[in-house]
Amino acid sequence: MRTTSNDPGAEVQPVTLPGHAVSAGWLAANLGRAGLVVLDGSWHLPGSGRDPGREFLERRIPGARFFDVDACSHPGAELPHTVPPPGHFRECAEGAGVSDNSAVVVYDASGANLSAARVWWTFRYFGHRSIAVLDGGLRHWEASGHPTESGPFPRTPEAPAPFTPRPRPRLVRAAGDVLAAIGDAGSQIVDMRPAGRFEGTEPEPRAGLRPGHVPGSRNVPYEALVDPATGLAIGDRALARLLAGAGVDPAKELVGTCGSGTSACAFAWRMACAGYGEVAIYDGSWAEWGGRGDFPVGTGPPGAR
Repeated sequence: MRTTSNDPGAEVQPVTLPGHAVSAGWLAANLGRAGLVVLDGSWHLPGSGRDPGREFLERRIPGARFFDVDACSHPGAELPHTVPPPGHFRECAEGAGVSDNSAVVVYDASGANLSAARVWWTFRYFGHRSIAVLDGGLRHWEASGHPTESGPFPRTPEAPAPFTPRPRPRLVRAAGDVLAAIGDAGSQIVDMRPAGRFEGTEPEPRAGLRPGHVPGSRNVPYEALVDPATGLAIGDRALARLLAGAGVDPAKELVGTCGSGTSACAFAWRMACAGYGEVAIYDGSWAEWGGRGDFPVGTGPPGAR
């Protein structure tokens, strides 16, 4: 694969990502290279009072484009953050300047690699593998002394190169799949919500949802995947200890869930970085399960009856 610069007669080497994660130093050294697209995939929990679109205009990595997680979900779905139809995602990708030949780095401003991983996972669901998350996001970028910019973001190319969606359905689980996985010795459901929401002792940010969790699921709060002092992902050894302490067996078929399918992708991303198998995502997550009265619900710590 070759990418071209602004000089139509010039050839440049394609951007090769070092893995599922890139450091602030790597991005700074490669920023501006032809074929590299940087996306701000910030999204915040309901009730946070934060507006990711406004924050993007105020402060972003130079040259980044805003990738709206809500707008690039299924436009007709009743549930939040449902995987969109291929045509809709193609429009989102091309509108952000991403083509089949692009190398993509996505970050967010959560300080916990929260929503950037959702963008990473969605691109991979649609078959685009040349994508990585900026570990530590905007917080670590600034802490490392790198510049930001503000103001209107760059105009979308008038004739973007094509992006071809190639869905990989095995990365998604529906409610019926999760129901069948309860008690399945070869599967585990891993819930990324904070412990209080998992146990049913704290309210959900969305109204009308029952408290608790899918019976038999394990709890790995997404914030436990990062070092709170830096926002960087914890190391592989710390991850292994975290999984063992939560009763998660990486050898099993893992299904990630959370409130609306966003932070579950942080788990899928961190597992991929550590070399584990791909984690499927329950797309409806608790927004669906907790909103239905016909599905069983567990409360209390993992394993409690």
